[in-house]
Amino acid sequence: MHEQHRGTEFITHFDYASETFKHHNAANGRLPLFARMPLARSKAGSAWPSLAALILLAGCALQPPAPSVPLTTPARWEAPLPTAAAQPAGSRQLRDWWRQLGDPALVALIDAAQAASPTIATARSRFLQAQATRTSAQAALGPTLDASTQSSRGFSQIAGGVATQHQAGLQTSWEIDLFGANRTTRDAADARLQGAQAQWHDARTSVAAEVANEVNSVRSCRRDLAIQEADAASRAETARLTGLAMRAGFQSSANAALARASSAEASARVTQQRAQCDIGIKTLVALTALEEAQVRARLETPPAAPPPDALFAIDTLPAAILAQRPDVFDADRNVAAASAEVGSAQAKRYPRLTLGGQIGVASFRTRGMETDVTAWTIGPLQVNLPLFDGGRRVADIDAARARYDEAVAQYRATARQAVSEVEQALVNLHGTAARTADAQAAVAGYQASFNAIEQSYRSGLASLLELEESRRTLLAARTTRSALERERLAAWIALYRAAGGGWTQGEPAPAEPRASAS
Repeated sequence: MHEQHRGTEFITHFDYASETFKHHNAANGRLPLFARMPLARSKAGSAWPSLAALILLAGCALQPPAPSVPLTTPARWEAPLPTAAAQPAGSRQLRDWWRQLGDPALVALIDAAQAASPTIATARSRFLQAQATRTSAQAALGPTLDASTQSSRGFSQIAGGVATQHQAGLQTSWEIDLFGANRTTRDAADARLQGAQAQWHDARTSVAAEVANEVNSVRSCRRDLAIQEADAASRAETARLTGLAMRAGFQSSANAALARASSAEASARVTQQRAQCDIGIKTLVALTALEEAQVRARLETPPAAPPPDALFAIDTLPAAILAQRPDVFDADRNVAAASAEVGSAQAKRYPRLTLGGQIGVASFRTRGMETDVTAWTIGPLQVNLPLFDGGRRVADIDAARARYDEAVAQYRATARQAVSEVEQALVNLHGTAARTADAQAAVAGYQASFNAIEQSYRSGLASLLELEESRRTLLAARTTRSALERERLAAWIALYRAAGGGWTQGEPAPAEPRASAS
């Protein structure tokens, strides 16, 4: 047994079963230059019982924290779920719900955005990085095999002249993972790979929700623009008629000036509203990487039908929703990875066992003589025993445990946030449903009132101030109804996002991004 100190590790070499076999072919009756290598003998056999006892004790000491932690979830949703009567026929699927609405513009824009999104591309790159890390960690569990070759020519005292030598060989090494340092590293890489895959799906869900919201906003803006344009046209007509009446002596100049001011105000609102719609278009251009003309052309195609009262069905319990959230699953995988990393840090405090071996051939030529030699070796069997490192390994364990605690806290926070997001989306959805009928009734009532006052004004029975006040009230009611339609669709989109976008564990891995059709 050969013992030596290297840095802070005590390294022991057990050279058991180390044997060399050689084959040679000597020319001209000369002896081979390579003699038979002796079998290494050692008196270290008495060390094996101690090593076995150490392995047993260390195995008992390796107790990483739990790879998963329980969550306390509500037994039911506090906010009301969409009523069964509101659910669409056949219950549209939560996943890719926009493909089931007969809205080709929305489908095309979401596809383009998902193909061009840097967020999705980044998530895919992280998945590929995690995949490579996992492959590397898995490879550490097996042996390595290297090949080498060399040639030299020079004066040899043994041969008494110039000699040419060629050598080639294979070397192998295998770290026997006694305490699971490499295995737990592989387990951590597995967990992070699963989390990275879920993050990719989460990115796709986020992009789909963002584009759907922006399309909803642009369409709502265009509805408001139509309302503003109709109002501006009505005010312009009122201003024209009032001007004619003033010149005929039936209206005062003050009323004519008020009518002109009201018309100008409406025209300014139209300009402002049109600018807001253009800003929304440019946002979609940035999201989809399409030309602005393409985006505008897509949006010129209206949906086959208005959005239904319910886009999809949500009837699962909070615990089931959490299982469908990619971000919650990713946080859970981070806990598992952190637990495995604690185990890896613990295992590095204990001995490491490495087995080596090699096989080689050599050719020696000098003065017309050629000698060929083949040799193989199994060993040495090397055990590294860490003795002193100034507390570095203990500090590594403490740091790994702290990261585990952080991952657990983040996991619980993510789960609570997920429940909160679903509850908020349900509240908004219920609120918009309850306000829809009132908004419709308000518009109908204010429209009837405005029509009556306008008729009275033209008959000289109502003042221009009464007419303008009625017009403002009607405009506000129409705008409120349009905003409510946008808010309700936004609540459905938020619920889609909060429910995890229809993701389930076992979804396929990220594929190459698809090019969007122009």
